[in-house]
Amino acid sequence: MRALMFFVAASSADLHSGSFPIFCLHFLEHNNPPIQTNLTLLTWAGILCCLIWSGSAQQGGSDCIKANAKSCGECIQAGPNCGWCKKTDFLQEGEPTSARCDDLAALKSKGCPEQDIENPRGSKRVLEDREVTNRKIGAAEKLKPEAITQIQPQKLVLQLRVGEPQTFSLKFKRAEDYPIDLYYLMDLSYSMKDDLENVKSLGTALMHEMEKITSDFRIGFGSFVEKTVMPYISTTPAKLRNPCTGDQNCTSPFSYKNVLSLTSEGNKFNELVGKQHISGNLDSPEGGFDAIMQVAVCGDQIGWRNVTRLLVFSTDAGFHFAGDGKLGGIVLPNDGKCHLENNMYTMSHYYDYPSIAHLVQKLSENNIQTIFAVTEEFQAVYKELKNLIPKSAVGTLSSNSSNVIQLIIDAYNSLSSEVILENSKLPKGVTISYKSYCKNGVNDTQEDGRKCSNISIGDEVRFEINVTANECPKKGQNETIKIKPLGFTEEVEINLQFICDCLCQSEGEPNSPACHDGNGTFECGACRCNEGRIGRLCECSTDEVNSEDMDAYCRRENSTEICSNNGECICGQCVCKKRENTNEVYSGKYCECDNFNCDRSNGLICGGNGICKCRVCECFPNFTGSACDCSLDTTPCLAANGQICNGRGTCECGTCNCTDPKFQGPTCEMCQTCLGVCAEHKDCVQCRAFDKGEKKETCSQECMHFNMTRVESRDKLPQPGQPDPLSHCKEKDVDDCWFYFTYSVNSNGEANVHVVETPECPSGPDIIPIVAGVVAGIVLIGLALLLIWKLLMIIHDRREFAKFEKEKMNAKWDTGENPIYKSAVTTVVNPKYEGK
Repeated sequence: MRALMFFVAASSADLHSGSFPIFCLHFLEHNNPPIQTNLTLLTWAGILCCLIWSGSAQQGGSDCIKANAKSCGECIQAGPNCGWCKKTDFLQEGEPTSARCDDLAALKSKGCPEQDIENPRGSKRVLEDREVTNRKIGAAEKLKPEAITQIQPQKLVLQLRVGEPQTFSLKFKRAEDYPIDLYYLMDLSYSMKDDLENVKSLGTALMHEMEKITSDFRIGFGSFVEKTVMPYISTTPAKLRNPCTGDQNCTSPFSYKNVLSLTSEGNKFNELVGKQHISGNLDSPEGGFDAIMQVAVCGDQIGWRNVTRLLVFSTDAGFHFAGDGKLGGIVLPNDGKCHLENNMYTMSHYYDYPSIAHLVQKLSENNIQTIFAVTEEFQAVYKELKNLIPKSAVGTLSSNSSNVIQLIIDAYNSLSSEVILENSKLPKGVTISYKSYCKNGVNDTQEDGRKCSNISIGDEVRFEINVTANECPKKGQNETIKIKPLGFTEEVEINLQFICDCLCQSEGEPNSPACHDGNGTFECGACRCNEGRIGRLCECSTDEVNSEDMDAYCRRENSTEICSNNGECICGQCVCKKRENTNEVYSGKYCECDNFNCDRSNGLICGGNGICKCRVCECFPNFTGSACDCSLDTTPCLAANGQICNGRGTCECGTCNCTDPKFQGPTCEMCQTCLGVCAEHKDCVQCRAFDKGEKKETCSQECMHFNMTRVESRDKLPQPGQPDPLSHCKEKDVDDCWFYFTYSVNSNGEANVHVVETPECPSGPDIIPIVAGVVAGIVLIGLALLLIWKLLMIIHDRREFAKFEKEKMNAKWDTGENPIYKSAVTTVVNPKYEGK
């Protein structure tokens, strides 16, 4: 049992290390002698070993073999566990070149030295790793924005092998006193007239509030109305001059105007915004998307720095998006480029509104976080838009924009408390996965692994990122991807280098003499044939493949089968076919050999104690037989006296074969039919269990050769069916009491006795109860007879009385003359009287 527990524990480790098949062989070889004492344990260990081996080998090795790799480069691209054996004489006769590619453990088990196995592994190398910045607001140290670091590392190189992920850790820490650029983009249609009055004093008030967050804050202002074509605005000359009705003095309609580029002068903001006037348009939706696009892409004119960029979009209406321009005859899609001249958007009449996806792309590229300050009426619309634009927020704008400052502060805190990682477009075949380690032990994977929430200033979070290449690029060139937190300018640059070839390929010998007079390149222990040549040594031209003369070299003597029907003839040599189970292999000059048609024992090829080679078992040391099922180790047959099978049998395949059928047990030590087994141990059991008998005085010297166990009753004694031979005994002690015990000898030669702790002693008859019982019986029998007689008499009397009553009821009396009455007159008739 200890060996089986060791096997389970060790097999788990060896399975992951790739040496599990070798472990199986060593386990069965070195642990077989003690396990032979229990054939069932050995059988299950062997079956479990081979099942796990075959399952793991087929799972890993099958991909390698099925790749049918012709070169080392093709092999390592088949999977992360595939290796290429470059040993020149590694292949058996008949095996194809692709057999050099296999699971690493399988290559070792087939005899390929570890130094001859090509198995390049991926790696990672950090090129730039600046620590994240620690600074306090109001500190003397004034750093430029580009000198502040919030993400680590900044640049690294990953060498990727197909199927093998490379993992690195990314650290993010919100820096305190980080600079902020805020651009206020406002709808100046007529409905926003009262809002404009409140925004005119926004600059200094917002500056004052933002000083609590950062000492480096800049603000800008822009406005928008609508495209300057019908049907969005009225194009009559009068309406173009003043789109408002009545005596309202409004400015001419426009699409987008950059009123003030980003500045740290709050008073200048108030001054320029105070000079703005409301305009007007015809339809309800506004052209805000045109304005957002220009703010995002015109970085030089707006004055964006590489800091936190906030865009506040203030409106009380909906929006036009891609396709709506057709109403005005505008069909060209928005080109996503800057078209500002004198701070005015000049191509609104030429390009359609941008699509939402286009806006998302440009806002993300330029690291702009958007705050939608909209009225209650349009909250639902802009919340749906927020779900489509990462790192955006929606706030409820009061009817006159009086709460705009608090709205901006709340939205900024919401946006800055969440970090979301995004990566640039991945090369074909490359995948990436994230795992986040956030505050308070919150960990997530998959899509939620990209982000952490509730991050305060100074908090540090970590992400674990896996990058995996599932295929090699066609040209094998390096690729670069970038990972950055949404809304931040900092990023991690990752250079991807793909391992698509083996080192030994660079050492190849072109036109090598080893490849049939220079018909191929000898690399990694095999020939890579030139175009038009085939065969293991490139010995044939493709024009000769179907030649019937060559088939003759692939037939065994006196046989018509080509390659024993287990392969195909190529260039006069047999190339054996592959089996669905990749652990089963055909080999030999004519593919006449295999490693799966050997004799089996306990369901295992070669009993799990040998290797099948060309349909014959090659047994491990100490095993023999056609199925390697016979152990030559005699240790299990040794008896306690040092003799083989107690001198009563022969040791065959690690098991005693008793010559005398009366004897049984692992070493022929038990004889259930022999007289004297119980009598022999009677006195010793009596003295040890009950402290009496002939050996009472010498018990400690003569009766300590067995282990004794007391049980409560005969039912608790061991019963037949246990693995050790067992004798049941019933003996009389000196007091004429019967005591019961069993005697057995286990596989280790130890004698075990189980005895019933209470003997069964006979007892004499008790006279008083007997006499009392007899007297009571006589009395009871007499009473019973009297009762029965009385019952019968009662029944008889009742029947007679019933009969009388019945006859009485049936009696009938004649009402004529009294039968005993005699009249006093007698009449005598004369006999002679004839009536004449």
